[in-house]
Amino acid sequence: MNFKKAFVLFVLFVLPLVAYLFFASGIHNFGKLPVLTEQVQELGQGEVRLQDKITVLGFLGAQVDQTKGIVFNLNQKIYKPFHEFSDFQFVMVVPQGQEAAVESLKKEMGQLGDIDKWYFVFLSEEEIGETFQSLGSNISLDAHWGSPYVFLVDKDRNLRGRTDDEDEGVKYGFDARSVAEINNKMEDDVKILLAEYRMALKKNNVAR
Repeated sequence: MNFKKAFVLFVLFVLPLVAYLFFASGIHNFGKLPVLTEQVQELGQGEVRLQDKITVLGFLGAQVDQTKGIVFNLNQKIYKPFHEFSDFQFVMVVPQGQEAAVESLKKEMGQLGDIDKWYFVFLSEEEIGETFQSLGSNISLDAHWGSPYVFLVDKDRNLRGRTDDEDEGVKYGFDARSVAEINNKMEDDVKILLAEYRMALKKNNVAR
C-alpha cells in the first residue's frame, strides 16, 4: 500500500515538475534565434524606424502589382496571428514613385481587416540598395529593386535567422511567395523571436 501511495504521489507531483524543468531548460537554451548581421541600416529619415521594434522587413520593388502577393501571404499567415504583440511591425520598402500603387494595395488590404502595423517606406534606389546591402545576406535585389524574401530584424536592428537550416545551412530570409515556407519555417522563427522578448519582459518585471 505504501508503495502504491508513493507511486501515485510521484506521478502526480514529481513528474510534472520534471517535465516543467525540462521544457523550461529547452526554452532557455534553444529559444533564441541566432544573430546573423548586426546593425541593419535605418530606413532614411522618416517616422518608421527599425530601432526598438521587431520588424518583418521586405522589399516590394517597382512592380507592386506583381509583388503584392507576398504582402497578402504575410498578412494572412503572420500578421493576423501575431500583430497584437507589442512593438511588432511589418515594413515594406518601396522605390519612390510607387505611392499610387501602394495606396491601391492598402485599400485592398484594408478590406481584409486591420492593417495598423503595416508600413510602406518610400526610398530612393540608392537608399534601398544600401539598406538591403546592410542585411549582409546571400540574397540579391532584382532589377526592379525588389525581392520575394522578407527578413526578421530585432529591436537592436540585428538580422535574425538560422545557422543550421536543413535546406540552406545559413538562412537569412524567407521566400514569402511560398506559403509552405511561411508556415513551416517563418512562423516558427517569429514565435521564437517574440517568445524571447516575452521572457525578457517577464524577467524585467520580476526584477523590479
